Amino acid sequence: MRIETQRYTERFGHVRLNEVQKVLELDSGKAEENKVPDIALLKIEEDAFREYEDKMAIVVPVKDEKLKLFEGVISGVPHDCHIIVVSNSKRKGVDRFRMEKDALHQYCHFTQRSAMIIHQKDPLLAKALTKAGYHELLNDDGLVRNGKCEAMIAGILLATVLKKSYVGFIDADNYFPGSVWEYVKCYAAGFSLSKSSNAMVRIFWRYKPKVSAGMYFKKLGRVSEITNKHLNSLISFNTGFETEVIRTANAGEHAMSLRLAQLLRYSSGYAVETQELLSIFEGFGGVLPVAQPPGVKLGVEIFQIETRNPHLHEEKGGRHLQAEMLLPSLSAIYYSQLCDGYTRENIIDELVTQGILKQKNEEPPAPLMYRPPAEIDLAKFEDIIAKHLDSYSALAEE
Repeated sequence: MRIETQRYTERFGHVRLNEVQKVLELDSGKAEENKVPDIALLKIEEDAFREYEDKMAIVVPVKDEKLKLFEGVISGVPHDCHIIVVSNSKRKGVDRFRMEKDALHQYCHFTQRSAMIIHQKDPLLAKALTKAGYHELLNDDGLVRNGKCEAMIAGILLATVLKKSYVGFIDADNYFPGSVWEYVKCYAAGFSLSKSSNAMVRIFWRYKPKVSAGMYFKKLGRVSEITNKHLNSLISFNTGFETEVIRTANAGEHAMSLRLAQLLRYSSGYAVETQELLSIFEGFGGVLPVAQPPGVKLGVEIFQIETRNPHLHEEKGGRHLQAEMLLPSLSAIYYSQLCDGYTRENIIDELVTQGILKQKNEEPPAPLMYRPPAEIDLAKFEDIIAKHLDSYSALAEE
């Protein structure tokens, strides 16, 4: 793979924010001997991909997704990655979870690859979280709350049990297996370029097509444009220099070193991707010294990589845009300790304009926050889950 080199890096305390780097060539050929250095392009050799993919778990949160889409996403994950499916699909009536489990079993049987699948409402998962002291992740019924964030945290903890060094996330509604493959290659490329063991790679889609009478290849989703604007405003206020460096505030496809994933606070629902960035800025930005986590001296490096493949997924509609995605994302920014009065005022104006809030003296609801996984007793969680890993394997027999 050939990608653009880091042409500009914004620095926010101990955080290095790299501008978007474009993938120029998916396959750059065999390794070259005595190659001449290129200051504009970077070539990632196949050995580098193999090294990082072998250490990486790919978490696929899924909820009642079309089975063919789910199978396609799984098939796009490079072979050496360990797949972790966290499903919140229905069990009553038509057992969607059983169908996902069966499809994953069949796929892994014929491809001989490593994967596991667990239901978000699994009582054993809830028991392990309780023993570890992660009570806020549980609902009144004693089981894990609904939500993508909660599935992602479960995936991070399972990757910890599997002794992985990196964890990546892929949404289950992607129509192109080839784009999934490219996402993971971009994850590995970013990790190979990082100067810090605390690294994050976020995917910037080259195009996000929408299908109507024909197909229109749009560059950005509306939620992303709005969230990026206000997150950049927050950074600009704290650095004193206006910036547009963040282009991936709502990037569902992203990956982190497991070390970093364990240090971040998370926000429930669709605020999770935006909150990850806010947690990094709060913990490593140097503005809030009390919030600095262990390992702050190593800093964090964030890569934003633009893919060649377009991202085509299920169109959720206006209500999904407003109620489920935009409001939580902007609420996370609004309630951040780094957020200034000017940015807060603009967020309120935005939410009123979008018809989400009724008037300017109204505030958005505060997001539900979760402590960093590093603050719970990971050993107790692992002690319970590790004994049952075989039963969660995709190859386990019923």
